[in-house]
Amino acid sequence: MNQQRAVHQAASLLLQYPDQRWPVHRALVLESIGGLRGPAAEPLLRFCRRTADTPLLDLAAQYATTFDRSRRRTLYLTHYTDGDTRRRGASLAALKARYRQHGWEPSDGELPDHLPVVLEFAARCPTAGRAVLHEHRGALALLATGLASHGSPYLDVIRAVRATLDEGVRRP
Repeated sequence: MNQQRAVHQAASLLLQYPDQRWPVHRALVLESIGGLRGPAAEPLLRFCRRTADTPLLDLAAQYATTFDRSRRRTLYLTHYTDGDTRRRGASLAALKARYRQHGWEPSDGELPDHLPVVLEFAARCPTAGRAVLHEHRGALALLATGLASHGSPYLDVIRAVRATLDEGVRRP
């Protein structure tokens, strides 16, 4: 469970907009998962290696192109299930209520379905957070497909998250 928490927190940091904190976030990720092994840790390490020499402004532009300009690659999970409908508002409110129920309030003003927010919740409240991630497996699969089509290095971060959801699941 601790490895899953580390992977979820690392993915949360890596999926945030790469601002001036990005080098610190990347260093924290490398420090926290550098000794981990397995199907969830390796994609995160690969992502860190692949983006290591990318200038911050280029990474920010790549992030915007990847996540902000396509509905097929959005980090807002309820978009995949509810689209831009009233139902999405109810889903967002329910998610926010779940966070409060577990004594957690997102700090950065993002919507509660923003994947980095959900991942931070999963790192802080593993059982409840993992349940939220499981409920959005379909959205994560669609996001992964969109990132693969786009040739994005962020696909490795989503692969890591999805690998944590597959841990302990028996294959036929």
